[in-house]
Amino acid sequence: MGELGRIEFPEADFEALIFDLDGTLVDSMPAHFESWCKALEMYGAAGIMGEDVFYAMGGRPTHDIVVDLNGEHGLKLDPEAICFAKREWFRNNLQSVKLYDEVVEFARSHAGKVPLAVATGSTRLGAELTLQAVGLSDLFDEVVTADDVKCGKPAPDIYLETASRIEVAPERCVAIEDAPAGIMAAQSAGMRVIAVPAPVRVVS
Repeated sequence: MGELGRIEFPEADFEALIFDLDGTLVDSMPAHFESWCKALEMYGAAGIMGEDVFYAMGGRPTHDIVVDLNGEHGLKLDPEAICFAKREWFRNNLQSVKLYDEVVEFARSHAGKVPLAVATGSTRLGAELTLQAVGLSDLFDEVVTADDVKCGKPAPDIYLETASRIEVAPERCVAIEDAPAGIMAAQSAGMRVIAVPAPVRVVS
């Protein structure tokens, strides 16, 4: 499990908190990377996604990433088939997903005081499975996923939709994000962003 560097969370001057899920609330990125590798291998595309590429694309919807991979490698992978296979591999790896305690405690400390929401590039099913696995399903007032918007991160759509659902103006929301695409999405929506540093992973 990775450990995060110190995060400077805001203490006031906001009316809502919106959290990314993977890589922000939970340490799920290694499980997602393995799921990507397995899914691509199933469809004859083993080795086309290095770990550096995976992290650079963090936060974006699976469908959009498959479209990009097709363009870059001259492939004709079916985005829906890859999405399904990746989700099934990830479902079988849920036991490896851990909480980022510092971020979760910050969320819990504001529960009932301001609206709390999740804005994730995951599918609805993937987000629900993850939140259930780590016991966070009841913490958030809204969970908005890639299934709920036309354009995924780095477009601002998901953050604008989340702000609309919790009925707080975007400029009065603080977004907590780890990936460049998500940070760009929240900033484009007019939100203040707290960046979660990449975890320091101990290699045993």
